[in-house]
Amino acid sequence: MKLKKVFALTLAGCMSASLIAGCSSGSSSSTSGGAKVVKIGVFEPTTGENGGGGLQEVLGMRYANQTHPTVKIGGEEYKVELVEVDNKSDKTEAVNAAQKLMSEKVSVVLGSYGSGVSIAAGQIFADAKIPAIGASCTNPQVTQGNDFYFRVCFLDPFQGTVMANYANDNGAKTAAVITQLGDDYSSGLGSFFKTAFTGLGGTVVSEEQFQTNQTDFKAILTNIKAQNPDIIFAPSSITTAPLIIKQARELGITATIAAGDTWENSTVIENAGNSAEGVVLSTFFDEAEPANEEAASFISGFKTYLKDKKQDEIIPAVSALGYDAYLCALKAIETAGSTDGTAIRDALKGISLDGVTGSISFDENGDAKKDMAFIKTIEDGKFKFLTTTTVK
Repeated sequence: MKLKKVFALTLAGCMSASLIAGCSSGSSSSTSGGAKVVKIGVFEPTTGENGGGGLQEVLGMRYANQTHPTVKIGGEEYKVELVEVDNKSDKTEAVNAAQKLMSEKVSVVLGSYGSGVSIAAGQIFADAKIPAIGASCTNPQVTQGNDFYFRVCFLDPFQGTVMANYANDNGAKTAAVITQLGDDYSSGLGSFFKTAFTGLGGTVVSEEQFQTNQTDFKAILTNIKAQNPDIIFAPSSITTAPLIIKQARELGITATIAAGDTWENSTVIENAGNSAEGVVLSTFFDEAEPANEEAASFISGFKTYLKDKKQDEIIPAVSALGYDAYLCALKAIETAGSTDGTAIRDALKGISLDGVTGSISFDENGDAKKDMAFIKTIEDGKFKFLTTTTVK
């Protein structure tokens, strides 16, 4: 793992920033207590199916705001206010939440955890000419055809291929794929895994789908058991994950169970118990081996922050991505020398910085140029780093 030194923003002041939770007023460059203010929207689910992962992403953004509470624009110091909305893990609510942020006159938006809600809100941001920077929304459709959407994570075609490579490298010849109907992340990632796995000579012996809010997976798992696959790839939410894992093991299925980045959440282990042992997943970041002093500083500081907030002190990759998305927003604002959305969008296209999750710059689609994923397993009730991998 070769991460470069994290971009150090030249920002004045070390004051703690107040968190503005959704109902502030005025323009994006208003004044607050005599200080000029730039507003950054936080578009995330803190309730609903993806509420647990969304909160992890929000915590990374809040911590970034605490450590970098101001930005220089044209030589003047501006206080950065976070304006938070809850998209409730729902595509309809996502539109309402996005519209609320536009009414709050934010200059840039961060989020969202969950590709479906990000896609649903994308046109709202584009129409308002306000750039959005996704942290972990990995489906290709998030940025396709949207000149105002960027993201700091790798994409699902890459992630699906990485997991197929891992399965192949570890002797898997047959696979079953389980996906959620109507969920862009789940269906997309499952499809990319299938394409890559079969391309490597593997055979997908079973494809199963389930409904949102489904809790009984025994029927589809029984079908899978009959095919006796070497690996089960089941990209889904952290709500669904422990149910699939436990029920598979209860049926006597011994195949490796694998998924994508959403499963890197301690609640999966807590709810699946011993059944979670041996689960494998791909993710964006690993705290075990920071490559430089800045990354180490983030890990140390964020652990203290989590402890103070009475949160699990294991750092999820999405928190690190949320932090990096905030850094990208600040650098773009500073580079643009403006709080205007179009100017910030134009600046984002050319920025380059070394974030906690690696070097970040954007391609013509607004996607981060990233070529490495981290593979982890669950061992002794904890996430354990296995290896880094790239696409073959």
